[in-house]
Amino acid sequence: MNKLFSLMLLAASASLPIAAQAADPQRMADVARRGADVMPFDLKATTHVFTTTPDGGVQSVVAKDPQDAGEVRLIRSHLKDIRAQFLAGDFAAPSHIHGPEMPGLRELKGAAPGQIAIAYADLPDGAQLTYSTKSPALIAALHAWFDAQLTDHGADAVAGHRHPSHGSGR
Repeated sequence: MNKLFSLMLLAASASLPIAAQAADPQRMADVARRGADVMPFDLKATTHVFTTTPDGGVQSVVAKDPQDAGEVRLIRSHLKDIRAQFLAGDFAAPSHIHGPEMPGLRELKGAAPGQIAIAYADLPDGAQLTYSTKSPALIAALHAWFDAQLTDHGADAVAGHRHPSHGSGR
């Protein structure tokens, strides 16, 4: 019976997304340090929310203090810039923060112009980018990319649901 339980536990843990696995504390510290080179807002004052969808996903960044107008302004400016960069095929920012071998990044860099739609929206406490594509390979790349960010950002990121101010989400 113990052998069966062990096999079931092993199988279940192997199917968990990367984000559910603990990140190396040194890697998380390195990512936070490099993130300060790219993200103008305070990582500790914000939460990244990654919600996968059937055609891509939603990446939100929100201020932990919704009344912090300065952080909200910096979040909005950054996500607008990131959208423009990504639409131009420039993924240098996540490559710098997470490394060039970040899961999903190679496929996202290789997408043809227009193959991934990216919509920007203000949120009361930040902003969000909604990624959508019809390509199953790019959907998988977006999901892998979200999982990698969740792992690397640790406690400053959450998965699978939207921030309470965004509605019910998934």
